[in-house]
Parts: sequence; structure tokens; C-alpha cells
Amino acid sequence: RQRQMCIRDRIIVIYYMSEAILDIYENVSTQNNKTAPLLSLKHISYSYNTPKAEIPALTDICLDIAPGSFVSIVGPSGCGKSTLLSIICGLLKPDKGEIVSSAYNKDDSYIKHIGFMPQKDTLFEWRTVYANVTLGLEINHLKDEKHLADIDNMLKEYGLYQFRNVHPGELSGGMRQRAALIRTLALNPDILLLDEPFSALDYQTRLEVSDDIGNIIKEQKKTALLVTHDISEAISMGDQVVILSQRPATIKKIIDIHFSIPDRTPFTSRQAPEFAGYFNDIWEEIQ
Repeated sequence: RQRQMCIRDRIIVIYYMSEAILDIYENVSTQNNKTAPLLSLKHISYSYNTPKAEIPALTDICLDIAPGSFVSIVGPSGCGKSTLLSIICGLLKPDKGEIVSSAYNKDDSYIKHIGFMPQKDTLFEWRTVYANVTLGLEINHLKDEKHLADIDNMLKEYGLYQFRNVHPGELSGGMRQRAALIRTLALNPDILLLDEPFSALDYQTRLEVSDDIGNIIKEQKKTALLVTHDISEAISMGDQVVILSQRPATIKKIIDIHFSIPDRTPFTSRQAPEFAGYFNDIWEEIQ
């Protein structure tokens, strides 16, 4: 009987050990399968210095940005949204914290892989549309056959090929923004920073262009960060909405956006049954 009890106890021990090993294996597998962030913002803080005072803009911002994601950043006016983009693209250096990327090393900084679209299209009026969209290639000495062929394809796909020899003043606001996007995509950046790129457009054009540009970014599988004051725009375009607090800004809340509609676009997202709920949640957080 004692021998039977001893065998039974060993079997029990072996069973629980195997369960523990299985749990460890599953945890390791889950960690390995989890996609590493393309960018990680770690405890970013920044202040503006004036002759009279130091004005804190950002405090302890921590954010992981997944490859291929579209992140919208919203918050009260003047809270530091554009400042955060300026830090990410290297125009400003944070007072504290760092930005880490697992995809790039020190010799190949992630900043080299960023494309930036500011609030205004910044097209040069004295250059033709074609000369504007190839400007980045010209500066970087990349006006080779492959890159120019890519430019031609984008001009055709986005409806600007027949306007390539006209000047920006002859284009509508939406066409100008499409030209600005082509110029940004010409160097094939992995990360797009969009600083209220539709704010100068009228409402109807804004809806059309945001839909076009959102679809283009999805098709090309770019990672994008959008700063906007428009909650509807943030929800309809983003996979995730980051809500900043009043200045000095901290991350108040992050909301993952999931719609029940198939093959969503920025335009169809506005008609989804979940849209109003997301809008109300974000509106309450911003107030």
C-alpha cells in the first residue's frame, strides 16, 4: 500500500510539473509572437524656455507604436500635440526620455525613415507639380529610373498625372494635398507624421481627401501618426486614439478602435454603429 501511495504521489508531482512547464512554454510563445513596436516613446518630457519662464509642454509620455498601425493623437488646443511630432521626427530634443526603435540601429536611425506632412502643403508655386513631387528625390540625388517610375505611377493612381506640368496655383485644395502626399511618399518612408494636414480644407474636400489619403496609407502599409483637433477624423482614420491632457500634456487615455463593418475606410467608419460611442468617450476625456 505504501508503495502504491508513493507511485501515486510521484504521478501527481509529474502531472503538476508538466502543467507548469506547459504554462511557461505558452507564455514564452506568446511573447515571441507579439510584434515588437516600431517606435517606443519612453518617458518623454519637454519644456519651452522663454526669457521670463520655463513652460512645460510634455510630461512623461510613454507610447508604443506598432508597425503598420495608424495612431491618432487628440487633446485640448495647445496641449503639445505638434510638439510631440517635432520630437519624434528629430526637430526638437526631449529634456528627458528617449525614443527607441527595434527596427533600426544607430547607424540607420529611424529618423531617416520618416516622412512629414505639415498643416500646409508647402508646395513651391514657381515649380510645376512634377518638379514639386520630385523635390525630395532631387535633394537626395535619387532621380533615377526606378524612383521616377514610382512617381509616375502615383501621379496616375491619385489622379494628378494630367496635371503634372501645371503649377500648384492651378490645383484645388484636395489636389494640392495629394501632391504633397506623393512628395512625402517619393522617398518611401516607413513612418508618416501627419500634423493636421487637412485643416486648411473645406469640410467636403476634407472628407474626400482624408478618405483618399487614409486608403493610400493602408494600401502601402505605412505606419502613421496623425495629430488632429477633429475627433471624428481621429476615429475614422485611426486604429488607436491617444488622448492627451491639458498642458503639460500626459497621456490621459488610449482607445483602441474596432468597427464591426468589413473593409472599413475613413468614410465608411463614420457610419459604423460603434462610431458615436467612441466619439462620446473621447469628447468626455478631452473636456
